Amino acid sequence: MLKKEELLSQPIEHVDITRHNVVPLVESMHAMAFSARDLARAAEIYDRMLGDRDCGIILCLAGSLISSGLKKTFVDLVRNRMVDCIVSTGANIVDQDFFEGLGFRHYVAPERLKAGLDDDQLRDLHIDRIYDTLIDEDQLRICDDTTKQIADALPPGAYSSREFIREMGAYLAERDLGADSIVRSAFEEHVPIFCPAFSDCSAGFGLVAHQHARGDQPKVAIDSVKDFYELTKIKIANPTTGIFMIGGGVPKNFTQDIVVAAEILGEEPPMHKYAVQITVADVRDGALSSSTLKEASSWGKVDTAYEQMVYSEATLAVPLITGYAYHKGAWKQRQAKEFARLLETAEQSVG
Repeated sequence: MLKKEELLSQPIEHVDITRHNVVPLVESMHAMAFSARDLARAAEIYDRMLGDRDCGIILCLAGSLISSGLKKTFVDLVRNRMVDCIVSTGANIVDQDFFEGLGFRHYVAPERLKAGLDDDQLRDLHIDRIYDTLIDEDQLRICDDTTKQIADALPPGAYSSREFIREMGAYLAERDLGADSIVRSAFEEHVPIFCPAFSDCSAGFGLVAHQHARGDQPKVAIDSVKDFYELTKIKIANPTTGIFMIGGGVPKNFTQDIVVAAEILGEEPPMHKYAVQITVADVRDGALSSSTLKEASSWGKVDTAYEQMVYSEATLAVPLITGYAYHKGAWKQRQAKEFARLLETAEQSVG
């Protein structure tokens, strides 16, 4: 049996889209077929979003993306004004990105282990497995406890996940931790992050511990309706929007639904003008993650002029699509939307 230090010896390395000009490769895919042609069109649509000065770009993250080596890609999108808002699962933002921001890492499972993973042995060693990636459970508990510390330091009340994640970004920035963290980068660049199912992650454990310790005393809670309302405010303030969805699930539906929510509030915003989704979900499974963007148009959520489904695993498609857009350079002339400032101004007005 391998020892813990042997299993956790090769860190996951995050791909750097700035180092590899994939524009010629992606452009050549236009003359191919199947998923290659779909990917090339998706890359063009994302580049078109960046060239549309009115467009606010919402990045949706679902699945184990940060642990797989895509963290730097998303940090580069934030730092280079290529995304204005993030809607994600809690695992990507807390268990994986904030976790690494605290100084911890994810690790490549050794080849001999991948051939026959013994999860009972991993549990005995306090090692958690994410497919072929490993993480130290003891370090993850530190991440849980850190979210509790952040909650303990806040005035009691109901917070949107965005407000709480902003405090996580401030925590890293104040301690000069996680310079390559999505959470810290988004905090510094005024890019709001929403996790609609925020309790379904390491932060949930921290918040449970916080509320348990407080007992009958006032405590911090997460208001998912406030999440929905805040993201809807962004759509109302910036009617032209594009969504770049990786995976599906709650982030996908939450983001598409803000068009309808704005209508219910008496506004008449247009559907999302641009939409790209990368997924391996098959429409035959009947699940939300696999519903097509054209189907979303029937609900009045997504325009069909510039939409593209890409049926591919994210670690293959994301570096190509984002790398293409990065090296095309439309982002260089783009102004940051700084939607976090918009929401913080609204908070101050209410206060």
